[in-house]
Amino acid sequence: MIRSRLAAGALVVLAFSALLAALPPAIGRGGALAVETDAVLETAAVAFLDLFFAGRYEEAGARFDSTMTAMAPPAKLAEIGEALRGQLGEFLERGAARTERGDEWTAVFVRCRFEAAAVEMKVVFDAASRIAGFFVVPAQAHHAWTCPAYADTLRFTEREVTVGAPGWPLPGTLTVPAGPGPHPAVLLVHGSGPNDRDETVGHNRPFRDLAWGLASRGVAVLRYEKRTRAHAARVAEMLDSLTVREETVDDAVAALASLRAEKEIDTARVFLLGHSLGGTLAPRIAARDGKVTGIVVMAGAARPLEDLILDQMTWILAFDGETSEADRRKLEALRRRVARVKDPSLSADTPPDSLPFGVHAAYWLDLRGYGAPAEAARLDLPILVLQGDRDYQVTGRDAARWEAALAGHPLAAFRGFPGLNHLFIAGEGPSAPVEYETPGHVDEAVIEEIVRWMGMR
Repeated sequence: MIRSRLAAGALVVLAFSALLAALPPAIGRGGALAVETDAVLETAAVAFLDLFFAGRYEEAGARFDSTMTAMAPPAKLAEIGEALRGQLGEFLERGAARTERGDEWTAVFVRCRFEAAAVEMKVVFDAASRIAGFFVVPAQAHHAWTCPAYADTLRFTEREVTVGAPGWPLPGTLTVPAGPGPHPAVLLVHGSGPNDRDETVGHNRPFRDLAWGLASRGVAVLRYEKRTRAHAARVAEMLDSLTVREETVDDAVAALASLRAEKEIDTARVFLLGHSLGGTLAPRIAARDGKVTGIVVMAGAARPLEDLILDQMTWILAFDGETSEADRRKLEALRRRVARVKDPSLSADTPPDSLPFGVHAAYWLDLRGYGAPAEAARLDLPILVLQGDRDYQVTGRDAARWEAALAGHPLAAFRGFPGLNHLFIAGEGPSAPVEYETPGHVDEAVIEEIVRWMGMR
């Protein structure tokens, strides 16, 4: 399916976002078998993309499987194309294709360059070589991830685990410090989009940085694949009713219970760390769980989602110093959709194509009236709020709301980090989506601050 949170090397439009995709779903079922050669399928994928970007939507869908044909007719493909242009700008050119084969599917990745960023378009073929889905994914990393200097791999071990709410098994990794324990522990909760357990963004893996850095200092860490990644097809079938409860909250609560059940863990010292959307929802998760020792909010939005969408789009479109007439039309169209979210008459029957990125009304209604800082203020828990000063996605305006709401909270602490972006990676100058193409690591000062706050230093 096309995803709007074009993280990783592409474009992270939303600070936290609505679903596994903030564009209408375009995912079919079925996998693909090695029926055609790589060259044949790559040619078919390129032909589809050329037709799609040219606006020839009826022809583009000619090779769809039955589910894709039903879910993504020409009118829906046109909506997806317009939403994609609204985030990445005009399509400029395509580059090389590569193929990955699974037991029951084949995926062709085609590198595409837009005005704002380079991404890969992933076209999935089924057993009959029909197109069963297409996605926007990060451009393939050309730099292998390296261990951060502050992590010592001799000081911890890792093992695979399975977590998640009943019926939604999610693969995860438990990182355990060396030594007998029991160890304090942290659960990591992702930002927006169908994130993997490392919260991979471009050439960066901030959750692996956190896990290895914290475990090197005696803190166990659990991270896991997000439901919208591990069960994308099932989630796509329920987008009309999906809320953050199904997207994030239920699985985080279940993962906390799983973490406490591990033999090496000190159940009296189990913390929750949420980044971006995870940070925004951390107070809600903690309230549902009722047992968590404390929460860490890393770049958690404090303002309504629709306001952040508009602010981020405005920032991105004006980043080159000018806003074209086409850009102004895009912003005006987005403003109308944002206003529709705020309209008191918004209901479950409101057409999703009248709302930002085609996200269904159920999601917006669930978030209406939710204020993360106010929710946090009601918690009788230690709370640490962290903010990067170069973050253009969740900004100082959000940090100020956290500080104001928690000013009288005896267990709340705040820390800003000069020079760090939304991923808490150092950089210079104004932050922009292209920055995520540059390999980096979560700053060591962030690791040390979390450890100190947990009472380990």
